[in-house]
Amino acid sequence: MFQNFGIWELLLVLLIVLLLFGAARLPQIGESLGKAIRNFRKGMSGEEDKKKEQIEASKTDSADSKKDDVSKPK
Repeated sequence: MFQNFGIWELLLVLLIVLLLFGAARLPQIGESLGKAIRNFRKGMSGEEDKKKEQIEASKTDSADSKKDDVSKPK
């Protein structure tokens, strides 16, 4: 896909992006793009779902243990 891109084409694209967004916004754009890619990869691997299931399981376990503590006479 990028086989025909030379150094001059890449510099031209970088110059256009710099003119459109400005030097101050480029780090913000890069950061948000990186976060989006990271979240996409996590979503594809199912890592986020596993974490949510573990959190929900621990919440229900702790809630069950609290119910047991309340129901037991002291």
